[in-house]
Amino acid sequence: MSAAPQTLPESRYGASSDERADRKLKIIGAVLGAVLLGIVGWFGYDYISGQQAFSGELVASKVMSADEVEIKLDIRKDAATSGVCTVRALAESGAEVGRKDFVFEQRAAEVTKVFSLRTTEKATAAELVGCSQR
Repeated sequence: MSAAPQTLPESRYGASSDERADRKLKIIGAVLGAVLLGIVGWFGYDYISGQQAFSGELVASKVMSADEVEIKLDIRKDAATSGVCTVRALAESGAEVGRKDFVFEQRAAEVTKVFSLRTTEKATAAELVGCSQR
């Protein structure tokens, strides 16, 4: 004879402990999933909105002499925002031979400026290190 699994009457003994544990795990999983989704959304929004506030691009650089580099920067920002961009000059060996912070306080959304950067020896390249909002 085959034995059929016997289940206890729920009305007399209540729900099994496995069913209660499954229900708790589902609730905990749903809450943790919602919290994780909220955190990812918040970081994504913060990253995107922070990128648009102030950004810069090194358009061109030209070695003028053994101790000077000319740099052209394009800045995109909110009209009411001011900020600073850091540029460095590099020698052929890759060593940093000049660094300067350029401040942008103009009340325009797009600014293009040409700057001169003094160096300690002949530079072969210029690099935009970064821009930040003030």
